[in-house]
Amino acid sequence: MTEPAPTPPPGCPAHAHAAPLYGPRFQTDPAQVYRELRAAHGPVAPVELPGGVPGWLVIGYRELQHVTGQPQLFGRDSARWKAWPSIPDDWPTKPMMAPVPSILYSEGAEHRRRSAAVGDALAGVDQYELRKHAEEIADRLIDAFAGRGEADLVAQYAHRMPLLVLCRLFGLGEEEAPELIEGLLTMLDGGPDAQAGALRLLAGMERLVAEKREWPGSDIPSRMLAHEAALSEVELMWDLRVLLIAGHQPTSYWISNALRLMLTDERFAASLSGGRRSVGQALNEALWEDTPTQIFAGRWATRDTQLGGQRIAAGDLVLLGLAGANADPSVRLADGAPAEGNRAHLSHSYGEHGCPSPAREVAEMIATTAIEVLLDRLPDLRLAVAEHALVWRPSPWVRGLVALPVSFTPGYVAG
Repeated sequence: MTEPAPTPPPGCPAHAHAAPLYGPRFQTDPAQVYRELRAAHGPVAPVELPGGVPGWLVIGYRELQHVTGQPQLFGRDSARWKAWPSIPDDWPTKPMMAPVPSILYSEGAEHRRRSAAVGDALAGVDQYELRKHAEEIADRLIDAFAGRGEADLVAQYAHRMPLLVLCRLFGLGEEEAPELIEGLLTMLDGGPDAQAGALRLLAGMERLVAEKREWPGSDIPSRMLAHEAALSEVELMWDLRVLLIAGHQPTSYWISNALRLMLTDERFAASLSGGRRSVGQALNEALWEDTPTQIFAGRWATRDTQLGGQRIAAGDLVLLGLAGANADPSVRLADGAPAEGNRAHLSHSYGEHGCPSPAREVAEMIATTAIEVLLDRLPDLRLAVAEHALVWRPSPWVRGLVALPVSFTPGYVAG
């Protein structure tokens, strides 16, 4: 018997006309949906997730900074959500919000203790070694398709590159990467198998913690195990899962979204003939225009409050509309474009739960290396289908292509 969908919060007439954050229209052109929401509701809009689950989407730049900068008013612990009693056990989006003992949902001193372990472990990554590993992995992946003259840069490159680098940083064997990729994507797509994907990913981290406890090495899990924060094995298991998801998914789609931009926008044509000047510009613009994490779930109001002209009740779900906030006209030029070189986007979120600096440095090194090596190896890379034929993933959380088919002159393959 199908359980009824959650009903909008009482006293909240705005949710009677909430916009769905799913379906073909949102999948194809979320930017237009954000523009319509802004016109109809302002910087904070009533929305619904699959199953009719209500929430508030923050698409105002300053409002999003306010939410993420006021943890005492908009908490991270999802146990506050008043909708839980009516959420079905098999709700596909549940793995993204269910309260679990991870750093994502910790607050206050507990969050600072755990984030110190994460930050210090990431800061211990040698940038020279990271670049070297990334180049080796990029070359090996390109070798697998360089002689064919065609490839899907999502499945064969962008999805694999960050995770293989992270496997190295985690002290994991690369043979474990395919199962990790499958579990991760299944969870993020929010389909019927999302919870099974989340469990597979967690099981992999549980095995890793047990292995590093027995045989520590020069890797991120081992540094976290030895940290003065004294993380328990359960805490470490959950926090490593967070690190793997946060390190892989945004970086993977950052690479493919930047490549799509470079392959479809004539401003970047020079870089496709071997130049490197525009790679950084393309990566930065991709964060403004097609940020990989377009919506982040989320925050929960600790008490009744006002935000962007809306009445937010205690226990309401507040979704971080990172893509919508990046498109806020108040932080754009008159023609709607971001100022060149402007890095003030909110793609890394903001506040104490934002992406820490060491993590951003690792992601940028991986993404930059991936694109530079690819363009060096295959300088006449070109899109193999019409731009309008590209398909985006059906996820409210991520903005990423299902595939990026390209063609090129078959290149040299290392023997």
